[in-house]
Amino acid sequence: MLKRENPISIEGPAGVLEGLYFDQPDARGLALVCHPNPVKGGTMLNKVVSTLQRTARDAGYATLRFNFRGVGGSAGNHDMNMGEVEDAEAALTWLRSQYPELPLTLLGFSFGGFVAAALAGRIEERGDSLERLFMVAPAVSRLANLPLAERCTLTIIQPDDDEVIDPTSVHAFSAELQRPHELLKVAECGHFFHGKLVELKDLVAPRLG
Repeated sequence: MLKRENPISIEGPAGVLEGLYFDQPDARGLALVCHPNPVKGGTMLNKVVSTLQRTARDAGYATLRFNFRGVGGSAGNHDMNMGEVEDAEAALTWLRSQYPELPLTLLGFSFGGFVAAALAGRIEERGDSLERLFMVAPAVSRLANLPLAERCTLTIIQPDDDEVIDPTSVHAFSAELQRPHELLKVAECGHFFHGKLVELKDLVAPRLG
């Protein structure tokens, strides 16, 4: 079976967003993957994002990753706030239109972890269903005062030697959450999971069922 993603264009709030979609035959679910900080060179081709996409694909999910506004072939300018969450919501609308009946999983890395968590909060706030949320080395400081998802299964994965996101900030965020979740710490691992991508896949894959 070919495992190649197809380039797509999505109508976003700031113009067209470019994405890569994998149409899984007999998909068991949908997976939307959000990329890291656009200002620091983050794109949908980031190796952590690619690992998350392949992990979801191999677990039987139809997947979509996309570039936020102002990144690659996506129109618009960086917002670095709710604008990117709105981009993710547009991407989600497109993805759900492919298989409206399938359960949804969100995965986000770094800045994308903030976007995925903010989008998860919006989804639950309006009464829609979300099965799982994965936040990988997430930019939790951006989530202050935002409504967070309470009902989906939540997994936070945090490198112990993260040089971009202070691990203690993620640990504190986890400790303050008033809901069931799991915090997985990755020893001897930096922000970009150099030499640890297989370990990341091994943490995510079984949790995708």
